[in-house]
Amino acid sequence: MTDRVASDADGAAGFLAVDSGGSGLRVVVGVPGRGPLAQRASKEPVRTGARGIDPEHLMRQLLPMAESLAAETGVVPAVTAAVGAAGLATLGDALRAELPGLLARELGVRRVALAADAVTAYVGALGPRPGAVLAAGTGLIALGTDLTRWRRADGWGHLLGDCGSGAWIGRAGLEAALRAHDGRAGGSAALLARAEEMFGPMPELPGKLYPRSDRAAVLASFAPQVAACASDDPVAAGVLRAAARHMAESAAAVCPPAGEPLIALTGGLFKMGEPLLAPLKDELAARLPQARQVAAEGDPLHGSVRIATDLARGALALPADDTMLYVPPGYGS
Repeated sequence: MTDRVASDADGAAGFLAVDSGGSGLRVVVGVPGRGPLAQRASKEPVRTGARGIDPEHLMRQLLPMAESLAAETGVVPAVTAAVGAAGLATLGDALRAELPGLLARELGVRRVALAADAVTAYVGALGPRPGAVLAAGTGLIALGTDLTRWRRADGWGHLLGDCGSGAWIGRAGLEAALRAHDGRAGGSAALLARAEEMFGPMPELPGKLYPRSDRAAVLASFAPQVAACASDDPVAAGVLRAAARHMAESAAAVCPPAGEPLIALTGGLFKMGEPLLAPLKDELAARLPQARQVAAEGDPLHGSVRIATDLARGALALPADDTMLYVPPGYGS
């Protein structure tokens, strides 16, 4: 596809937007001014290894999807690409070094932006406006910008951080269940009953949990049970209040102090609803009275589309950063 002219049926240059996360790859092809035209997805996450995120494995998944989308839409190939990738900030050296060249060789891409998934979550939620975004699911990260630089807080994983995340809430709920099992103070009989229903006898839980490579996800699977108990169980309600406090602390650490910044929430954890959202609203109001909470406009794929569209138009107004939002030299115009 390298030698084909980048255009759609009307001669307009197209874009390719990618969201690479823990559940697989989502890819959109579109044209600036007309938006996304078609989408494909895979359920295979891009591999990571000794070199970090594997650029060749990403391309092996991306290339057939891009070719299929090109056949469907007439955008063959896209001139501009924005790739949002989980782990880019810490595991993205090989991706930054090799992916732009692979995209140019295989798809004729001439303009490229590589973004951490926290950045695409931010842009999907708020667009190029100053503020802070809390992205919460199994893990949790807060990202903020005044449009001159990025600030991040937490996102350090379930062993060292992700305070207030699904894994954090699930772990705290299971601790309360184990306290009730032992007869220690701070236990919850309601959470004990739900934990035994999900995982079996409590003495067997460590042996089931600790050896698993996906233990963060296992812990997070118990978070909805904590929310379900919160209306009647003060221990469960206390766990969610503590989670909300941690979230607000992270948001306050990254939110611009001047002006009237915006705050948005994104990620599956907030589907837990009022048991979490009500205390979080109170905590955010107390710590960030100058900020205004707004509904997220879209998800990380929407953010990749926005970055690709702005890059194609030469109007990318977000701060560049070698780890968070990387536009390789020679690929920005």
